[in-house]
Amino acid sequence: MDDITRIKYLTIVMMIIGLFFIFAIYPLMEWLWPEGWGWTPRQPEYEYTIIGTYATLGVFLLLAAKHPIANLVLVWLTIWLSLVDATISLFLFMLAPDQVLEDNLIGEIPAQFLIAGVLWYLIPKNIKLLQRLHGDSE
Repeated sequence: MDDITRIKYLTIVMMIIGLFFIFAIYPLMEWLWPEGWGWTPRQPEYEYTIIGTYATLGVFLLLAAKHPIANLVLVWLTIWLSLVDATISLFLFMLAPDQVLEDNLIGEIPAQFLIAGVLWYLIPKNIKLLQRLHGDSE
């Protein structure tokens, strides 16, 4: 896939992930699939912090999708936050399976790894092209 195509898809994926973070995390954690996205025992104060953080990130992803090249730092932030969240949840499951539900292994954890992987794959690889598109001089 060439870098121009990557940028086009990156824009679309940023909007999809932004909308997912804004509108899907809360219903998944609270009603639709709390076993796959929440904790046991329930920890609403902690979960609401996570929901608010991801909703905020979602808003910024939607705004950044208008100019993804100028906002690659936000894309990298999303990649790393997703990796850290998924890795911590995975380690918590391995260390204390009573704190993380088994459904997290097919819910939140792979979703976060998928988000990180897709965003990473779609980041353009040609730095000179990025500089030209963003208007930076050499």
